[in-house]
Amino acid sequence: MITELVSNSTEDTMEIARSLGKALAPGDVIALTGDLGAGKTCFCKGIGESLRIPAARVVSPTFTIATEYEGVLPLNHIDVYRLDTAMEAVEVGVDEILAATKGICVVEWAEKVEELLPTDSIRVTFVICCDDRRKIVVSTPEQDRFAVFHELTTRFLARG
Repeated sequence: MITELVSNSTEDTMEIARSLGKALAPGDVIALTGDLGAGKTCFCKGIGESLRIPAARVVSPTFTIATEYEGVLPLNHIDVYRLDTAMEAVEVGVDEILAATKGICVVEWAEKVEELLPTDSIRVTFVICCDDRRKIVVSTPEQDRFAVFHELTTRFLARG
């Protein structure tokens, strides 16, 4: 199911992410795409909060590529911004992290490693509209567990 949402602030983005986090299950992979500064790391912080990981602890792992945080479920935060190819991602073990995660895996700049992602990944695309506004397009599998996400985000639905 594809849902188009509008975020007017960092807090809105965090709330949308926390709402998605409530529907996540072990093994889920969230693929984030969008321009630099569009809100990908902020979104990851919101997912982390839904797993009881303080937002301040979740930082972009651009230089380390991957960081794991312990929460209700482990959160694997992968940022492939500095990589040029999926082969480089394989060389640093991104494919192994995706395959072995027992928790949630969030991948920033996911378009760079598209061929490594599971086909049932949750897709989140960020589009900068103006100032702090973002269009956030979320594509979830057609599963009942995502109903809570849709219910919690109705106020953010893009109108006409």
